[in-house]
Amino acid sequence: MVGGGATALALAGGTGFARRPNVASGTVFEDRSGAGKRQATDRGIAGVLVSNGRDVTVTDADGRWRLSVADGDSLFVIKPSHWATPVRACGVPHFSYEHAPQGSPPDHRYPGIDPTGELPTSVDFALVRREESARFDAILLSDTQPENDVELGYLRDEVMAGLIGSPAAFAINHGDVVADDLSLYPRYLQLTGATGITWHHCPGNHDANTDAADDGSSRETWKRFFGPRHYAFQYAETTFVLLDNVYHFGRGMSSNGASYVGRVGEHQLRFVRNLLAHINREQLVVVSMHIPLVSHQDSSSPSDCTIDRRALLELLSGHRHTVSFAGHMHTTQHHYLGSEEGFAGPDPHHHHVLTAASGSWWCGPRDRNGTPCADSIDGTPNGFHLLSVEGNNYTTRLVPAFSKSSSQIRVMVDGPHRRIAAHRQSSMPIRLVDDCEIIANVFDGGPRTSCTCEIIGSGTGPLPMHRTLARDPFINELFARQGAVRKPWVEAASSTHLWKTPVPAGLKSGAYSVRVRAVDEYGRQHVANTVLEIAATGASAAT
Repeated sequence: MVGGGATALALAGGTGFARRPNVASGTVFEDRSGAGKRQATDRGIAGVLVSNGRDVTVTDADGRWRLSVADGDSLFVIKPSHWATPVRACGVPHFSYEHAPQGSPPDHRYPGIDPTGELPTSVDFALVRREESARFDAILLSDTQPENDVELGYLRDEVMAGLIGSPAAFAINHGDVVADDLSLYPRYLQLTGATGITWHHCPGNHDANTDAADDGSSRETWKRFFGPRHYAFQYAETTFVLLDNVYHFGRGMSSNGASYVGRVGEHQLRFVRNLLAHINREQLVVVSMHIPLVSHQDSSSPSDCTIDRRALLELLSGHRHTVSFAGHMHTTQHHYLGSEEGFAGPDPHHHHVLTAASGSWWCGPRDRNGTPCADSIDGTPNGFHLLSVEGNNYTTRLVPAFSKSSSQIRVMVDGPHRRIAAHRQSSMPIRLVDDCEIIANVFDGGPRTSCTCEIIGSGTGPLPMHRTLARDPFINELFARQGAVRKPWVEAASSTHLWKTPVPAGLKSGAYSVRVRAVDEYGRQHVANTVLEIAATGASAAT
């Protein structure tokens, strides 16, 4: 355990490399030949942003740029609107140069960057022209997190197969791409390549070289397969910023029992500050990371929240249209962060915690195809979200995994009858009606979602439903039945998107249609139905 002083020292510590400053230069050019390397006829492109991960410069009239660089730095072009960078066979864009003259530390279990030798005389970045509509979709997912090849198969069948043919412009994986076994990256990348989509990635806590001496050398394998730890790109009228906000203390070190904390850090904050200075204040800025800025599950946990979020939010305050996304929690949450958190914009900053692609870590009862149900711990189906952008406006929508219903709401009637095994599939005894309630889990709902319920034929009219922070009874029951197929750390957690209303008194025996209407965070209406069946006193189902 590292005490407060030691933790502060670790947070301010080195990167694992000898920081020898140098100067890099090169050209951003239009790759007319498609060769990926600059030809004599390829012209430089003016006004393109290039970064060393801290500073941001702009190419001159000939496409030239110049930046300081130190061992371990990533040099990268920030893809401008209406241009594209080369994309590898796995769908990961190629837009950076890793400066590692001596290569990664040799004592890591998983290989990192091979020695790059002396800095090239010119580090050039290729771009090709590509028109981009101001109206587009992007796939947002997180915590794909397979532990082994079997779970990679689940990811293939439940998520990747459903993305083939998607018209989305690109996808962003918000981290925990795998679950500690970094040897799974090559097969994972084969699957991303099969979708035909361009893939961007943020690193998660399970994507680290856990045998690294410090945070600076904890992403060497990541950089080998995915490129820079943090970067940015532009698409149409939107700027996307991808951050690594998982700070690893290093081999054998921890604080409060965790080997990492959520922290953006001064280098990335400097990058964001310098980047935003070049971005039109009226354009949409989308920030992606792994650990949430804040979390309902444990707002005091430094490994589940970002400890320097105020500094990031203060930087974003100068832009009118911002939103950020994270994963990590295996729940779906919406937060609106205002001046108390450091965001000084006219409207609160929207921070959206995404559902996990792996749900409850790829566990649970198997369906007929042998795939685990994997519902998340707050009752949300595993899957991903679709970000839809038009100009500087956006919406999100949950997309359940391939084998699941596309419904955005699950409605159930909960009460004592569900606690009795003999009654679970039977009608509700009329004597228990007063103890029952109707519960709606609006999967992508939040504090700006509203719900009403109508019991058709009851004569009661629409009933208001009230948002409550509680465990979803459905997921409680599901996990209780899982037994050996549930991983030992998996348990139900409070859901932030449950709405309840009591079953009205005075209902007679019979079957009633129950209709729930929800208006979500973006003003869209969703409808779901169930049946409320009440058995008369003395009926066999009630005894």
